[in-house]
Amino acid sequence: MASSQCCDNPPVLNPTGGEGKVVDSFGGLKAYLAGSDESKAAVILISDVFGFESPNLRKIADNIALSGYFVVVPDVLHGDPYTPENAERPLPEWIKSHAPKKGFEEAKPVIAALKEKGMSSVGAAGYCWGGIVVVELAKANEIQAAVVLHPGPVTVDDVKEVKCPIAILGAEIDRSAPPELVKQFEQVLAANSGVPHFVKIFPGVAHGWSVRYNHDDVAAVKSAEEALGDTIDWFNKNLK
Repeated sequence: MASSQCCDNPPVLNPTGGEGKVVDSFGGLKAYLAGSDESKAAVILISDVFGFESPNLRKIADNIALSGYFVVVPDVLHGDPYTPENAERPLPEWIKSHAPKKGFEEAKPVIAALKEKGMSSVGAAGYCWGGIVVVELAKANEIQAAVVLHPGPVTVDDVKEVKCPIAILGAEIDRSAPPELVKQFEQVLAANSGVPHFVKIFPGVAHGWSVRYNHDDVAAVKSAEEALGDTIDWFNKNLK
């Protein structure tokens, strides 16, 4: 992870948060589930470095579920989220145990479990670290739609390999995925006429804005809600 912004505004984790439920194993991983089992379309949310107990992430899951999706937030970090106060394990050390490629491999059984449940389409949204994982899923044709929000280090070459409809939501103030890089992503996707895409840069917000925001900050809440609306719209267009 190239930027300290990945660690800004850490959430207060809550293992019992959300309107859904936590199960010990879904596709082999502990997971937060929201939405109806009767749904035929599913969405996987891949967390940032702070993991699946983030209250805002679970709130996002609950809202996507209200749009008719079965939502899974798998604990791809195995109960080991990044903890900024642990000076003995800085982010470069922590990431050695949690490479995004590992998260990509662990998401595959979750997708398989959704298909076993009868889901006809599966999408995925990822935040920061999770955005890298979702790009890998999109490259491997594992999902039918992708949303990437303020991704960690994703390259133009990665985006060239994307095989499913993808939305990329970036921040104006972002050292990991600055606007000029996000615009390059858009150019690459425009050149690949077979891949539907939506690219948007949110003004006045920083990396992490969509999932790590202060509920008392009216402008921050509005930007996060706009990102959630764009995410749901993209899945509605490409999963239903």
